[in-house]
Amino acid sequence: MVLDAFSVRVALGVVTVTLLVLFCISFHRTRSPYAGWWSVALLEFMVGNAAFLLNGTAHQQWANPVGNVLVVAGAFSVWAGALTLRDMKAAPWQLAVAPVVTAVASVLESPGTNVWSGGFVYLAMMTVGIALAAKDLWFIKAAHSQVHKALSVAAGLLAAYYLARWLVYALEGPTSDTFRTYFGPGPSGLISMVLLVTVSFSMTALTSDQLIKGLKERATRDHLTGLLNRGAFLDLAATELNRLHATDSGAAVVLADLDHFKAVNDEHGHGAGDAALKAFAEACTASVRSTDLIGRYGGEEFILFLPGATQERAESIAVEISRRMASTTGPEGVTFPTVSYGLTSSIPAAADLTFLIEVADAALYSAKAQGRNRIVGADRLQAATIADEARS
Repeated sequence: MVLDAFSVRVALGVVTVTLLVLFCISFHRTRSPYAGWWSVALLEFMVGNAAFLLNGTAHQQWANPVGNVLVVAGAFSVWAGALTLRDMKAAPWQLAVAPVVTAVASVLESPGTNVWSGGFVYLAMMTVGIALAAKDLWFIKAAHSQVHKALSVAAGLLAAYYLARWLVYALEGPTSDTFRTYFGPGPSGLISMVLLVTVSFSMTALTSDQLIKGLKERATRDHLTGLLNRGAFLDLAATELNRLHATDSGAAVVLADLDHFKAVNDEHGHGAGDAALKAFAEACTASVRSTDLIGRYGGEEFILFLPGATQERAESIAVEISRRMASTTGPEGVTFPTVSYGLTSSIPAAADLTFLIEVADAALYSAKAQGRNRIVGADRLQAATIADEARS
């Protein structure tokens, strides 16, 4: 028995439209990137399958390639959505390659008379797109649910089904009994419909995880620079320093202050000041490792925590940050300010974070007193003296 492909596609279209409306409403309310990409994927699936309904008519010439391209684009949109759950983004070219290749293959194989024009490439691209989504869904670090594992398995099974479709298509062709019975438009549409419903009902959990993560991110990040705010920095740095001391390791702390920052605001406006703060934040991010912590300590003052770094290493990082800052072009007529640094290291002394910051602050005070635009470091022997001088 062969399922009626037309009826299955109509049912799939009705289900897809319903889910699309629900997820568009969800995206409008939550602005979750994942919900957005899933809505795009549903739209592409819906329009693509609607195009397939024109097979056997005078419109098949253009409708068949369009259907192939849109359904493949939908599979890769699902992958793009999965990437957002891992705080990653698919490059535009990565999303465009498969649909473009599918379009070329479909056009070259007489789509006006061949309903399976481009079928070999179409099935291969669907397999790749769904397999990529399965992989990235599996590696999501979800804090509140593990539904992504089940979704990954479901996507993996669908990828395996499309792989089997591709193999049977390549070995026996689309007119064989095996292909028509198990892998034709009817069976594949029915499987897709069941998975769409199952997956869509599970999406709310992943969307919620993404929203909760976003809220936490906003609560711990400075809204202007994107760096850690003061409270989040201190909590993370203290925890990391305790871990380092437990393994007889240390860290360096750097305090940085933009010189004469008030003058930038007074002369050029707060927009120029904001640009300077963002430029410095970008210079810091580009100069440190991914394991280092950077925070906006307050106003135009920033703080860096460098696990395992010596004072000499911290000084070289400060030099690199200033070099990047100086090479950054500011708004027209605006010269970005220079930077003063105070830094210290817990190596080899096992000082706590409060003391390290106190010493770095004292060193920063000394840098300003010496004329600014310089780096002043305080080693273990100098720490107490500098701190006492700063308090006096």
